[in-house]
Amino acid sequence: MTDILIKNGKIVKSDKIFIGDILISEGKISKITDKIKKRENCKVINAENKFIFPGGIDPHVHMHLPTFAGYSSDDFYTGSKAALFGGTTTIIDFVTPRKKQNLPEALAERKKEAENCLTDYTFHVSPIDFYDNLESEIKTCINEGITSFKVYTAYLDSIGLNDEKLFKVMQIIADCKALLTVHAELGNDIETLRNNFFAEGKTNPEFHALSRPPETEYKAVEKIINFAEKTGCRVYFVHVSTGKSAEIIRQAQEKGLKIYAETCPQYLLLDDEKLTGNFENTAKFVFSPPVRKKQDNEKLWSALKNGTVLTTGTDHCPFLYEQKLLGKDDFRKIPNGAGGVEHRMSLLYTYGVLQNKISLTDFVKITSVNSSKIFGLYPKKGEIAVGSDADLLIWDDTVEEKISVKTHHQNCDLNIYENFTIKGKPEYVIKRGQIVLSGNKLSENIPYGKFLKRKL
Repeated sequence: MTDILIKNGKIVKSDKIFIGDILISEGKISKITDKIKKRENCKVINAENKFIFPGGIDPHVHMHLPTFAGYSSDDFYTGSKAALFGGTTTIIDFVTPRKKQNLPEALAERKKEAENCLTDYTFHVSPIDFYDNLESEIKTCINEGITSFKVYTAYLDSIGLNDEKLFKVMQIIADCKALLTVHAELGNDIETLRNNFFAEGKTNPEFHALSRPPETEYKAVEKIINFAEKTGCRVYFVHVSTGKSAEIIRQAQEKGLKIYAETCPQYLLLDDEKLTGNFENTAKFVFSPPVRKKQDNEKLWSALKNGTVLTTGTDHCPFLYEQKLLGKDDFRKIPNGAGGVEHRMSLLYTYGVLQNKISLTDFVKITSVNSSKIFGLYPKKGEIAVGSDADLLIWDDTVEEKISVKTHHQNCDLNIYENFTIKGKPEYVIKRGQIVLSGNKLSENIPYGKFLKRKL
């Protein structure tokens, strides 16, 4: 593997920004200082006037997800390719077992499905029921390098957990000192609203959002925080979409509870007006939780800035328009999900950093560093430091372009950020010391990513 010397870059860490050189050897960062002399057999990249960021970590993606509408349109290969174009070098996907399937078996199957992933990867594993052997299975997964487990309080007819089972699972996770990630929505309330709307002939995508009003999220958040206080379980809320949820989470954090939160670009940049109109224009915006009000966008930006919300994922789960059409006459049958893994970093840079909603150091925290620390990847990932994996972005902030289905790299004919202007994107993406993208072109023969074993 050829050494790489990055010269004169503006290095952005979570606590400081400075101009310096970075030497990469054997896939690791081997030296960081003001001036490093060129050596033989070393590729030199001049990064003058460019930012150097740690490679992005997306803590929430769903590649090759099986649904009633078929698999989501990105598998691990196409989805990770899109991720690299956007500057994300590590993803965290999910393991959702079939009914009666044990967790270690489901984990082994999922690892097999991810073998053609171009980014490095790991998983959150989902208990979808409570049974006698569950604690043993969770401990086996922990020994396999899994430190986070995902539960749903929605979708109670399939993968969700009722309150009694959820509480018991939280007790196990707390005893194991692992982390519980939670999709927080009140499943029973949502199902009642969905079915009532349909019975009244209200079938278009607008009623997807109306059947999942803000209180179905923030009341679920309140309940789970109450359970966390009783069990001592550390909890990470995925895709927080309402300002009220962020307020409740902030209050719990101030009480000293180990509560973490993630939001996604769609909840910072889109609002419920996107669901008003004909099916063709609105179906792509059907995902859960739904888009909210503009004031929720602003409150979530504030929550990112003040540290209530520590991370940003994408919940990347795109579907083709043909798949969305299954719900043409019944919003309940529209597969929930949209793509975003390619655009997360450019969107947050453009609409966060450049609009003074977050700082550059905030940017690297919420796109990489904090996820690395929360999910047991630090300092291997998410940090620009000697000894860390050489996952780096050389960022060109002079690039300006529009997001378009015609030019994006996800395997989908829809894009919820169509016509959004972005300013800034990676000029180089380096993964484990190898240049995998240069000048908006992927390198040939990129080695597949590695499964990342984590420790508690």
